[in-house]
Amino acid sequence: MKIFRKGSLQRTMIIYFLMISLASLMIVAEFVYDTQSRALRIELTHNFDKLHGGRIQAAAALEPIRTLRDKAIVMVILFLVVVLILLTMFIKNISEPLQHMIETCRLVSAGDLSRTVEIRADNELAELGGTVNDLTSNLQEMILLARGISATVSEFSGEISDALNTPVMDREKLEGLRKKISHLSSEAKLINDIVKNCKFYGIEE
Repeated sequence: MKIFRKGSLQRTMIIYFLMISLASLMIVAEFVYDTQSRALRIELTHNFDKLHGGRIQAAAALEPIRTLRDKAIVMVILFLVVVLILLTMFIKNISEPLQHMIETCRLVSAGDLSRTVEIRADNELAELGGTVNDLTSNLQEMILLARGISATVSEFSGEISDALNTPVMDREKLEGLRKKISHLSSEAKLINDIVKNCKFYGIEE
């Protein structure tokens, strides 16, 4: 199995958070700089002096504030665009693969072992998808082995019944039964070894 870089998904999440935080800080810093700038204070002071002297109207005196308001609106719109882009990237790179994995696991849980998880990424989600595929493959092998043992037991039971109804059994038929017993024992040992390596949850009293 391919070894993925540990923590790559966590780094992606941190990068998304840092980018949003950086955009927020830039907007706040720009707004604070504009409201505290010396040029704005001077312009407002001159406008209020002109308004007091009756040389301009109130709307003209407040023009720098309206300009600052319009700039703040544009900055908020740009921030929302950045958040939308990052949210789209988040959904594309994290939410969609996770949803695909959940749907595949639900189908596997329902008995469709032909399903596999396909995630084209280099993070923990892809590693988890590979683990789910390995789990599905192991389940298929165990089920096929159990089905083979079941078929062998069924066939062997029929031959034993025929042998019991036969007064005299020839050597060749007896040898065939011995081979089948040996084959069945080896398969039973194999599946028993597999079960021994499995851990099962239990209810603690």
